[in-house]
Amino acid sequence: MVKLIIGVKGTGKTKALIEMVHTALEHSKGKVVCIEKSNKLRYDINYRCRLVEADEYMVDDAQSLYGFVAGMIASDHDITDLFIDSALKIANEDMPAFEKLVKELDVLSAKYTFNCIITASCAVEACPDSLKSYT
Repeated sequence: MVKLIIGVKGTGKTKALIEMVHTALEHSKGKVVCIEKSNKLRYDINYRCRLVEADEYMVDDAQSLYGFVAGMIASDHDITDLFIDSALKIANEDMPAFEKLVKELDVLSAKYTFNCIITASCAVEACPDSLKSYT
């Protein structure tokens, strides 16, 4: 299952993601992972969540982000919840590539049964119709 949290900068997307991470940590019987663009969440996310910086691994577009996530899932089947903050920024603001990424992650999350929550800085009206069902 993929859930998208979209909105312009300053609308509380990251704050909502942090709360969702902590809720997942309380209820998950597996592992919780959060991918962020840089290291801004280091002091906001509980240490029990695996926090990964995309920049540190040179993940800098939508396709490499998908490969990165797929590799994590392939190597650790205990991941129950995956959070990606600023995914559109990681995807270089490439909306068609981001749209493809969301759909690919939806297929992957259904196949390997993990929750995937993604934040993206984008005006709701600028979001493609095909992604609105994920909000």
